[in-house]
Order: sequence, then structure tokens, then C-alpha cells
Amino acid sequence: MGTSFGRGGATDYQQDLQNSDCIVIMGSNMAENHPVGFQWVMEARERGAKLIHVDPRFTRTSAMATKFVGIRAGADIAFLGGIVNYILEGERWFDEYVKRYTNAPVIIEESFEDTEDLGGIFSGFDPEQKTYSNETWQYEGMEALGSGGAPPSGEQAGHGGGSKLLKGGEPPEEDPTLQHPRCVFQILKRHFARYTPEFVAESCGCTVEEFLYVAESLCEASGRDKTAAFVYAVGWTQHTTGVQIIRTASIIQLLLGNIGRPGGGIVALRGHASIQGSTDIPTLFNTLPGYLNMPHVDDPRPLHEWIERYRADAGWWGHMDAYMVSLLKAWWGAQATAKNEYCFSWLPRIDDDHSAYWTTQQMLEGKVKGEIVVGQNPAIGSANGRAQRLALAKLDWLVVRDLVEIETASFWYDSPEIESGELKPEEIATEVFFMPASTHLEKDGSFTNTQRLLQWHFKAVEPKDDCRSELWFYFHLGRMLKERVKGSTDPKDEPLQYLTWD
Repeated sequence: MGTSFGRGGATDYQQDLQNSDCIVIMGSNMAENHPVGFQWVMEARERGAKLIHVDPRFTRTSAMATKFVGIRAGADIAFLGGIVNYILEGERWFDEYVKRYTNAPVIIEESFEDTEDLGGIFSGFDPEQKTYSNETWQYEGMEALGSGGAPPSGEQAGHGGGSKLLKGGEPPEEDPTLQHPRCVFQILKRHFARYTPEFVAESCGCTVEEFLYVAESLCEASGRDKTAAFVYAVGWTQHTTGVQIIRTASIIQLLLGNIGRPGGGIVALRGHASIQGSTDIPTLFNTLPGYLNMPHVDDPRPLHEWIERYRADAGWWGHMDAYMVSLLKAWWGAQATAKNEYCFSWLPRIDDDHSAYWTTQQMLEGKVKGEIVVGQNPAIGSANGRAQRLALAKLDWLVVRDLVEIETASFWYDSPEIESGELKPEEIATEVFFMPASTHLEKDGSFTNTQRLLQWHFKAVEPKDDCRSELWFYFHLGRMLKERVKGSTDPKDEPLQYLTWD
């Protein structure tokens, strides 16, 4: 979502689903897991809209649908890729919308090679590092978005500015006829040509007729006077290929002209209260609060050059300089001045992936000393629970904050690996600190819901005994760390010393 639209959040709000002419739900059992929002889906159905549920399981959402299509688990990309091909081969795209509001006419670098050219991989692949360089993926004449390291990944990748103009300020070259062999549209057409209805049926386990019903329903419900919507939840985001699934759905909605119009869009249903809010704060490794890009260790540009490189040339992200300076002033106060670039050099630089599963792998290899677990339970809540628990056993220390002793806190004496003998408590060196947390009723704060509506709430009661909020915990942790480096003359301690932690 971030790559496609600049923000990793829903492009529409749930109430607007009542205006949709067709709603496709995938990766979600919305009727049971989001019943309040599902009322607007039922409003649309009562108005005559088609409701299609594509899922490996028949659930209550399926029972309420106009059509249920069962597919194999993990076959989502093949199914969605088939819809892209159906749109392109049948010339069903919204031509005016695609030419004016998407990058379909833009011409890509001549050095770009697709999977058909390289036997299943894109150009820029490093077989040793198993990562991609994005230098050949740019618009013709445009500088690559990063001078080093892999491009950001995940649903939130692509947040923020990211100028779409060339270095000299002129717009990239386009072919308004969409016929240039290197324009985005033609590259898309070649790439998805393999996803025929027969291929989809064979890959997904559905029938050709079922697939065609979904594809045609979407096309019929899209255009100048109609719109269709996609709804998904963690059934997509928690896939190892979740980014590609969501990206493919975004391509469909852009081709059909369903973004930014009543009843259209992609609604990302979150799996827990204020998950969208944690993104906005953010708790993401590769962005700063407000979706500002995190500087990379291989990009040593001074602040003014960094801003010019990454801010957009139109829209709200044209004010990226104001956003960044405001953040730096908030963190370092009077110490942040124009003379020292508002302490921009004090910001940490990312040097690798650092996402959750990458970190788990680093833990397994003994490269991580400690971990603080807040608001999640990776021992059973993340993919490959066995790997998660084995990784926890490699740590020197582990801090778990929760309402009750969760499986992540008790992995060292109560887990499948303990029962099987694969792990033994007396051989696990991880020191576990379990700290009681407070509930949302016991703390002030904000909630950002699925449709990105932010609401402030006040605590109803004081937390009991030693239970404390995350804000209390991190504030006092920061205060104690500041006290430790109070008299230090080491320059590396200055960012912490001058932090406005009042």
C-alpha cells in the first residue's frame, strides 16, 4: 500500500463500502472478525451490489456472500494476477483514469529486465546477498532512490515523499498511447500474460468459471459510473508474500479506476485495536513519525540535500522540509538549529532490513543480545513459532511486558520444544524479565482505527499495583539512560544527553 499510494493504510473508510457496486473480500473473515464494519458491506448488498468472498475456508462471510470461491492457501497472487491479465487482455481498464492518474504511460530504464528475460528473477539481483538493487527499476533518466542497501520492504514500504521528477526538475518521459515497449503499461502486460484463466484454475484449485465470474464482476462494477472495492485483513499481510499480494490488488484497482472514488479503494482491516496507530507513530524500523523516511547509512547527504532528494514536487509531501525540521526540533529542542542542520546527523541510520523476521534470523545466529517484547506474542503469534522460540533461547536477556504471562515469557520452561527435549531449561541462558502492563482502560492515549480515524480516550481507572503503561515504561527507561550518560564527554552520547525528555 505504501509503495502504491504513499501511505500504508486503507484508501477508503468502511462506511463508504455501502456505495460499492462490487466488494471482493480476500484474506479476511470480515463478518465474524469485523462485525461492526461488516454492516456497511451488507448495506451495499441490500442495494444490489455483489459480495464475493475468495478464501480457502467457507466462513460466515462466505455464507453472506453472493458468491464464494474456494482457493488453495497461498494462491492469492495467482488469482489476482489472473484478474490483472483479464483486464489487460480484454481491454477492460479505465483508459482515461489510467493515462491521467497512474504511472502506466511512464517509460522505464532501458536496462530493466523482467522475469521472462532472466529466468524468473528481475534485473538487479545479487545472488550472494540475495537482495535486489533498484537502480534498473527507475523511470528513464531518474536517479535510484537509494545509494546503498536493499530498498524498503513490507506493506509500509514507499511511505513519504519520493520525488517523481527527474534530477533537473522535468517530468519523466511518457507515452500517452501506452504503446512504448518500455512503458509501465506494456511491461505490466507482458509480465501478467502468463496468468491465463486456465493457469489460475490449475494453481488455485478453483474452476475457470469461478475465476471468470470474479474477474467479470469486478470489471462490470468499475468505470465512469461504478466502483468496486477490495477488503483484506491479516490473511494477506501475514503471508511471506503479503507485500506482493497487496501490490497486485493495488494494480487491479488502479487499472479499473477504483482509487479515490466513492465506493472504491482498498480497505485494510487491521487485526487488533490501533494497529494502524502503531504504524503512524511509528513502530516501524524503516520510517520516522509521520511516515518520514529513515536515513540510510550509505546515504551521507546533509539535511538540505536529503530533503531535496526525497520530498515530492507536488502535494503535501512538498512540505517534507517542514515535517522533518519540526520532528528534529521536537526531539532536540533549542539544541537543534539551522547551523547544525537541526541535529539531523544524530538520527540513527538503518543499515539493513531489521524487520521482525530478519531480526529473528539474526537471533538464531547469535547476533542479537536482547529483545523487548511489547504488544505481541511471537512465540505463538508469529509465523514459524518453533523458530521464534529457538531464537528466544539464543538471547542474553528478554523483557516481556503484558497483562498476563504469555507464551513468549514462559518459553524457557513451558513450550513444545521443552516437552520434546529439544530445549532444556537448565541449558537456556536467556534471562527473562516479565513486567506487568496496563490495559487500554487504565491509560490515556489515542486509537487509530482501520479507516485511519484518530480518537483520543481517557483512562477510566488507575492501573493496579505495579501495572504501568508503555508510555510510563519507556519514559522512565529513557530518563534512567539519560542519567547514566549525564557526565559523558563521548560525542556518541550527545543525542541522548540533549534529548528533550522532560
